[in-house]
Amino acid sequence: MANKLISEMGLPTSIANIFAARNITTAKEALSLTEFELMELLDVGMARVTSAVAHISEIVSPPTQTALSLMEQRVQNEYMAGHLPTRLKGLDEALGGGIPFGVLTELVGPPGIGKTQFCLKLSLLASLPASYGGLDGRVIYIDAESKFSSRRMIEIGSKSFPEIFHVEGMAKEMAGRILVLRPTSLSEFTEREYDQGPTRQHSLGWHISFIKSVAEFSRIPIVVTNQVRSQSHDGTSQYSFQVESRGETVDDHTRFDSHLVAALGIHWAHAVTIRLVLEAKAGQRFLKVAKSPISPPLAFPFNITPSGISLLNDEGIEMKGPQISTIHYQGHEDIINFDSERLQ
Repeated sequence: MANKLISEMGLPTSIANIFAARNITTAKEALSLTEFELMELLDVGMARVTSAVAHISEIVSPPTQTALSLMEQRVQNEYMAGHLPTRLKGLDEALGGGIPFGVLTELVGPPGIGKTQFCLKLSLLASLPASYGGLDGRVIYIDAESKFSSRRMIEIGSKSFPEIFHVEGMAKEMAGRILVLRPTSLSEFTEREYDQGPTRQHSLGWHISFIKSVAEFSRIPIVVTNQVRSQSHDGTSQYSFQVESRGETVDDHTRFDSHLVAALGIHWAHAVTIRLVLEAKAGQRFLKVAKSPISPPLAFPFNITPSGISLLNDEGIEMKGPQISTIHYQGHEDIINFDSERLQ
């Protein structure tokens, strides 16, 4: 705007011609001088100079906005950008409509808490016909832990949308829209994302940038999952998959509970726009909105049913202080369960 031509600003012809005659052609050139310097250079009175400067400033200066108007504008932009409804009423209301397009949404929690259940349901909702409230889209499901279950997905679909799944051929059509990839290594995961590129593709930082750019430029919802690790008093870390590989059980949950943190660290946490934490405390599962640009920190108690995750109420419990970032898995026997066939 500083280089905007004075001749295009709608000044009175007489003063505009004087600016041109003195070779002052842009807003930057005019506003770089004081009013007294302009008065002397243009050889006009102070009133005309003051009026001209005010008019030029109004044209080139960005309009002022209040914090309230900026917040309302952001909420409106988020709404217009589109959302994938989760069909969890309280969560959708908190997020302004569901999982937003164009940004990363993260699910964090210990094994068996319900992350896979959530992802399976979201995959169904994305592939659901638009006439039934879905996106009528296609899904890429990157199953790095080999936990995708087509049987469980069909169960969730038939219980959640019986009117659709009982239509001949509909379940098969929706399943055909979900592409499941199972990379066996980080390098294979990278190659599936991008066939050519520098060595730095193998770093976590590159993956963060790549996934964010896919979300932003394609304007699609992207959901990523993150495991947890326990931070012991001596500073050593223990990841959930390390416990699982040894077949251990956790008898004293309080020994770990206050030290659970998201596994991928602070750099990854800054890259995601929405962080949903799934945890268990005192025998009850909770879904927490721990990070969101439009929602206060809220916790929703939930159960896992044949139709997937189900909130016990839609109001949400507002959280403060350490409750927001703390991850619990106390007092729920199904949270770490490596031998049974219970829902995880």
